Amino acid sequence: MASAKRPVAAAALVSLAIFRLAATPTPMKLSDFDFDLPEDRIALRPARPRDSARLLHVGGGGALADYTMLDLPALLQPGDLLVLNNTSVIPAALTGERPARAQGGGGPARIDLNLHTRVGEDSWRAFARPAKRLRAGDELQFGSRLSARVLDRADGGDIGLQFNVSGAALDAELEHAGNPPLPPYIASKRAADAEDREDYQTLFSDPERRGSVAAPTAGLHFTERLFAALEARGVQTTQLTLHVGAGTFLPVKTENVAEHIMHAEWYEISDESAAAINAAKAAGRRIIPVGTTALRTLESAADEAGSVNAGSAETAIFITPGYRFKITDALLTNFHLPKSTLFMLVSALAGLDTMQAAYAHAIQQHYRFFSYGDACLIERG
Repeated sequence: MASAKRPVAAAALVSLAIFRLAATPTPMKLSDFDFDLPEDRIALRPARPRDSARLLHVGGGGALADYTMLDLPALLQPGDLLVLNNTSVIPAALTGERPARAQGGGGPARIDLNLHTRVGEDSWRAFARPAKRLRAGDELQFGSRLSARVLDRADGGDIGLQFNVSGAALDAELEHAGNPPLPPYIASKRAADAEDREDYQTLFSDPERRGSVAAPTAGLHFTERLFAALEARGVQTTQLTLHVGAGTFLPVKTENVAEHIMHAEWYEISDESAAAINAAKAAGRRIIPVGTTALRTLESAADEAGSVNAGSAETAIFITPGYRFKITDALLTNFHLPKSTLFMLVSALAGLDTMQAAYAHAIQQHYRFFSYGDACLIERG
């Protein structure tokens, strides 16, 4: 079984942390990115088949048109390059029990965990609920074979864990004991089940690229027949890897958007993919990332001249209105949460007024929102 740890980069690859925040003339307020979403617009299951999901086209001038994912080839141009994130999601959601403490009080407690960062062969950081029931030294039991010791507890329910097995053995135990890490707005309404193990993984996920604790959800809409139609249209594809972290679900808590701190995520772009992207750009063909994870990777790896550099790194790029895009010409993505960093990103691409209008249209037309919801193709404004 492939390891869930981050792939080891070749010596020629560059490893560096990228922290960018687009400067804007006046401070942006979190409330600028709010909108009202009826509860029944949140999708709890994906469309079946995947490519039957609806697709809202947001034109560069803000024009809106309703389609389905099977219409995507007709909306693209021959020579367009779709950039896919081939990361594979691990079963990072765990439910464990903290036994009653011999000293210091406290009966048995059920603890729900979402692993978010691997920090060693036998250790992870995780978000715990309820974290207040844990302290350093506590033991957690996950079934009969897997256990972990709490190393520390930080703010926001973030804890350190050391498991009783390591390396590939830990990966195997997580497959046995873990569940797909559904986002909170789904997990709070239903438990993960066998269908989610397939539904929450893209068709093109690479088992050798295991490491995400959330799905790159725009990629969930693709099927073999859609790929065949795109190829027939002359649309090209290439792949990169960004391991999606659980920080993608953390809310922005500062009214001044510039004060928000992004979680870092690891990415890698191969020499072949970088060459394909740069060749398309040089030829004037459009670069269209599939999902905000692919977009953030491309913009993180691009130099000021608009050329993508192959290599691996961590990125905490924070894209808000005012950001100057170096690579991205359009974006295929799902509908995002109010006041989220991802809604800020699409607003940077098309304009806040345009995206507010697009989301109002989608709500009025009963589009399905969030990870298992419908899609939109957004042209750069």
